[in-house]
Amino acid sequence: MSKEKEINWLSEVQDHDYPAAESYLTLLFDGDKAAELINKLKNVSFSQFKAKDIFRASQLSLLGVSNYHVEKDRKKILKGKSLSPILLVRDEQSRKLIIADGYHRLCAIYQFDEDALIHCKII
Repeated sequence: MSKEKEINWLSEVQDHDYPAAESYLTLLFDGDKAAELINKLKNVSFSQFKAKDIFRASQLSLLGVSNYHVEKDRKKILKGKSLSPILLVRDEQSRKLIIADGYHRLCAIYQFDEDALIHCKII
């Protein structure tokens, strides 16, 4: 993690990230609730949180570079390419943070710098 690398961000979430997030959220909530959460994510302003704090709040484990998608995002970072912001949902009932889209990007960034500020939308 001492390999600190500047992370570049796209100014907007990529269009395909919202359907991916909705697909994931539909596993956790009914379809109407998932659609409602996506609409809220589309309309909320961007925020930033440290990578390590997002992991702590989500209680997920870190995927390694052996994961194809993590490695793909790591290569983007090394080439200076911009990443799409990640989409986060606070699950008040479980008191956990849901990474609706961007888990692999987060894992790739964490391997460079756990204190990196993650560009995201959170509701």
